[in-house]
Amino acid sequence: MKLKVYVTRKFPQAALDLLASRCEVGAYEEDGPLPEEELLRAVPLIEGLLVAGSRISSRVLEQAPKLRAISNASVGYDNLDLAACTARRIPVTSTAGALEETTADLAFALLLAVARRVVEGDRYVREGRWDRWQFNLLHGRDVFAKTLGLYGFGHIAQGMARRGRGFSMRMLYHSRHRAPRSVEEELGAECVDRETLIGESDFLTLHVPLTTETHHLMGPPEFRRMKPTAFLINAARGKVVDEEALVEALREKRIAGAGLDVFENEPKVHPGLLSLPNVVLMPHVGSATGETRLRMAILAAQNLLDLLAGRRPKNLLNPEVFETRGGTTGPDC
Repeated sequence: MKLKVYVTRKFPQAALDLLASRCEVGAYEEDGPLPEEELLRAVPLIEGLLVAGSRISSRVLEQAPKLRAISNASVGYDNLDLAACTARRIPVTSTAGALEETTADLAFALLLAVARRVVEGDRYVREGRWDRWQFNLLHGRDVFAKTLGLYGFGHIAQGMARRGRGFSMRMLYHSRHRAPRSVEEELGAECVDRETLIGESDFLTLHVPLTTETHHLMGPPEFRRMKPTAFLINAARGKVVDEEALVEALREKRIAGAGLDVFENEPKVHPGLLSLPNVVLMPHVGSATGETRLRMAILAAQNLLDLLAGRRPKNLLNPEVFETRGGTTGPDC
């Protein structure tokens, strides 16, 4: 008898076919949030769960006594109660390795767009306001040779550093763990303390997961420390930024602008952000290319099959559920 799995969102057919080759597959047919009550009705008999944006709470886990594996189609995992999964010894995977370069593309696009006022310029032309060339029209800020600050230094941040090198940018980063010296040398990145990173960056980009420690990582003290000519770029998670404080900093010109792909209460956006011209807003589409979303879907499906077969995927979020292996990290910086 095939194992039963459930997919929480409309998913690419190729990924569903891969699951169906070995499992009995149920799926939510909408590309939108799955109501929790419907999820609660679906989970009592399933052994595997492929999650795409849905919240998996302890309440859901309590209603899923047969659940043995969860595959999360994302790098972020704040939609999951990971501690509860681990307590149940349910292994959970992400799609790390499938989307980092694509997300770095989007984050750097936000950087360029807000620095060079691309959205304002597009609107200016479309509204028919452009009637002559002007020397002082829509002055932006240079990107070339400026300082790029990377808060967090995982694969997406390192992708940003590679892009920054093409613009001859000075690269600073701060992370819980220092990268190997070879990585620093390859990317021309310097590990600095948090205060230096925030105070010296011309473009401060956020690349951290959402945890209790990173909630409102950027708030009033941090915006006061930033240069008045600096820009904030966030394609990580919305709640790492205190949005009210960001709006205030932008209105009072304590920072020059922001490029945002994520929001504190998305899909709701702070109305103050909507009214500001020096902010570029995107609807959480960091990994949204056809190639990458298909790659994510296939990887998520394969992860679920591997877990159900007792195989250990590379991108486990709670490896302690399996036999732990030794490992070391570099010093804090």
